[in-house]
Amino acid sequence: MPTLPETSPKNVMANPAERGHTQAVRQRFPRTTPSSGAPGACRLPAMHAKARLFLLGTGLGLLPALLAGECAIEGKVQFPPAPTPAGPGGAACRYPGMAPGKVGAPAVPVAVVYLEGAAGTTPSRTPAVARLEQRQFQFVPVVLPVMKGTQVEFPNHDDEYHNVLSYSKTKEFDLGRYLKSEKPPTVLFDKPGVVEVNCEIHQHMRAFILVLDTPYFTTTGTNGSFRLEDLPAGRYTLKAWLGPKLNWSQPVELTEGATRQAQFPP
Repeated sequence: MPTLPETSPKNVMANPAERGHTQAVRQRFPRTTPSSGAPGACRLPAMHAKARLFLLGTGLGLLPALLAGECAIEGKVQFPPAPTPAGPGGAACRYPGMAPGKVGAPAVPVAVVYLEGAAGTTPSRTPAVARLEQRQFQFVPVVLPVMKGTQVEFPNHDDEYHNVLSYSKTKEFDLGRYLKSEKPPTVLFDKPGVVEVNCEIHQHMRAFILVLDTPYFTTTGTNGSFRLEDLPAGRYTLKAWLGPKLNWSQPVELTEGATRQAQFPP
């Protein structure tokens, strides 16, 4: 029975012509490693994520267009001192027969930060239908920013009736009394402005819907920190809304690829 030749380095590419071809290929296309300093894969991880995808997919021709508009603003809003909390029992004391633990604690204050004067074509950052819930006899969230033209749903998660209404000039409505087993009513907010929302039954319940004519907005964290991303370059007005009687503004100039710092009050 014939024996097969050994598979060893001396038998691989024994033909001198094959060895010469392989060496020529290696010289023309040298292997690059992260330690070699050569351009290529070793530099890609340090580049912008979008730039890496672009380089892998097409080339360098349109790189400036990919990075254009990558502006951001970050900073912090300083909240005023919190009001004195209610006495023992809180809001539950207003309603006979309601146990104190049934009413949730008031929401921690937050602010809405938005860029004015930047219409842009970026899609709205508000869901197709936003939600302002009634939970533990409080509105959640206590401040809801939406873009003009947004539908807002008002689900009731409590075991009792609620009657959501507003007498605001921006949007006046009265949804009547309904239980959590019923389909939540919705309202279209088609005009910019501030809408104060109340419950006709539970007078301590209050929230605000801030209807904006810009897609560039965000809600701060409870510590006041915020970040706005994917903004167009240019000169605008940055605003912070803390309530119907307290808001600040400051001019900002955004440059492509840069993150600007902003503090409120200015």
